[in-house]
Amino acid sequence: MNEWDSSKGRLKGTTSRIKKLNNYLDQVYSQLLDIHKKLLDKDNLITAAKIKASYLGLDEDHKTIKDIVTYHNDKMKDVLKWGTLKNYHTTANYLEEFLKKKKKTDNFYLKHINYQFITEFEMFLRSYSPKMDRKTCGTNGTMKHLERLKKLLNLAIKLEWLERNPFKSYSFKFEKNDRHFLTERELHILEDTVFTSASLERVKDMFLFSCYSGLTYTELKELTTDNLVKGMDGKDWIYTKREKTQQSVKVPLLNPAKAIIKKYQLKETNEVFPVISNQKTNKYLKEIMQSIGVRKKITFHSARHTFATVVTLSNGVPIETVSKLLGHTKLSTTQIYARVLEDKLSSDISKLDQIIMGKQKIL
Repeated sequence: MNEWDSSKGRLKGTTSRIKKLNNYLDQVYSQLLDIHKKLLDKDNLITAAKIKASYLGLDEDHKTIKDIVTYHNDKMKDVLKWGTLKNYHTTANYLEEFLKKKKKTDNFYLKHINYQFITEFEMFLRSYSPKMDRKTCGTNGTMKHLERLKKLLNLAIKLEWLERNPFKSYSFKFEKNDRHFLTERELHILEDTVFTSASLERVKDMFLFSCYSGLTYTELKELTTDNLVKGMDGKDWIYTKREKTQQSVKVPLLNPAKAIIKKYQLKETNEVFPVISNQKTNKYLKEIMQSIGVRKKITFHSARHTFATVVTLSNGVPIETVSKLLGHTKLSTTQIYARVLEDKLSSDISKLDQIIMGKQKIL
């Protein structure tokens, strides 16, 4: 301790060892001054603890991708649906692979994420070949991962872990997907078909119920007798909530839907339907469609599209009513179905025009 000069805050002497230690102390002092100036520029409350945290890399300026992923998943585990949270874990896994393979690191400071980082991550997702037997990300899959990254960074901005939005100049490029649904004729063929296989018959009926109610697979799976109520009109209604938005949904039960409930309502529990896994349901649905001659790519969600287009809109139900029945928060979401319907009407009228022109030539 005799070597220490308390007035100067440095060691006494001129030996090589002491010079090295004093140089190190000068560097530390310079760094602390820089940190102090940065905190002043931010108009923050300055404390010794804040300066120490910044020096040790434990403050907001040193938060990383892993920090925001951990914070998000921890805070949202009781808020988000299991499937949604699982998607965030998948995005986090892709980010981890990207950092390891392209950035040669296991973590990354949030403040260093920029437009280049985002575009490089996009290219990585498009070209990544997974070890498991799984498809590479298509355009829409890639965009979904980038959307989740954007939401994570928006959360970091709200927490003041990040000052600027790296996605400010980035444009999402989703591809339009055809919304497949059954035509009225195909719907009636399906209704009139009876399958000897109990599994196929059950999946057929679940699909038809969704066609006549607009419920998603998850909403149908979670449907209980508590959701079946008498409305103010004295008729049977379904009161439930949309899985995605938690928006209240009230659907008057159409007769075909009522008949299916009577057929399947479980006596031992308050569940309405004996629903199997989504994967298996879609597997059986593919077999069902092939057997009735439908060559479109029909999934269980196509029933919801069928409800929106063929069952409601094409029968004159106002789009505002359809939007309420589907539990949409914005009318623009429902208008997608109206555009699909217009495309079909245009196609049908074009065929009609050709028939009329053909008849005129004969005359």
